[in-house]
Amino acid sequence: MRQIVLDTETTGLDWRNGDRVIEIGCVELLNRSLTGRHFHVYLNPGRGIDAEAVAVHGITEEFLADKPKFADVVTQFEDFVRDAELVIHNASFDVGFLDNELDLLGRDKLGRLCAGVIDTLKMAKEQNPGKKASLDALCDRYEIDNGHRELHGALLDAELLADVYLAMTRGQESLIMALDEDLPAHDVDGDGAPRERKPIKVLRISDAELQAHQSVLDDIAKANKGLCLWLAPEVPATA
Repeated sequence: MRQIVLDTETTGLDWRNGDRVIEIGCVELLNRSLTGRHFHVYLNPGRGIDAEAVAVHGITEEFLADKPKFADVVTQFEDFVRDAELVIHNASFDVGFLDNELDLLGRDKLGRLCAGVIDTLKMAKEQNPGKKASLDALCDRYEIDNGHRELHGALLDAELLADVYLAMTRGQESLIMALDEDLPAHDVDGDGAPRERKPIKVLRISDAELQAHQSVLDDIAKANKGLCLWLAPEVPATA
């Protein structure tokens, strides 16, 4: 099970108004474990950046002046995310921007490129209705250290989101392991097919064994001044 935890930073809030992606950060999960592989790039958007956006992520036009355009890195990006399930916080935002970038180049959108998308914002709201669901709030809830997060950053936020997602879905890995486990060797035939279990023989206690057991309990009670935990107290008669 290959998943890519993804985040972006942009020039503004709406790609429909011409805003563009300026940073992409991705980390790879394989069978719910971080592999250490990541994809990270800053992009020259070819346009200005809203002051409100700079206040959030701190990325300036001057910093991006010598960075590649999306067209220069699109192949590497596609290769990294292809066929994986994406994990994104507020997925409609990032997917909208990335689909726009891909569409501008006449390339397949994420819906065809990837296996699906998990929106952790939606998941958090479903799990804890009425509670804050920002990335910072989830880090606090799941005790994930985000003290080094002074500004938004695509790679940093993707790394934090990976930890949040694993915490949010903790327990699923044990279910997956249980479903994937092979039957014990004594429960399969030589060809690997499940072996039919023999009926279990139930042994009933005999009257003699029951009397012997009661005698032992009586001796224990006698030795402990009538106290024996295994003897049920008598139920008083009701009027």
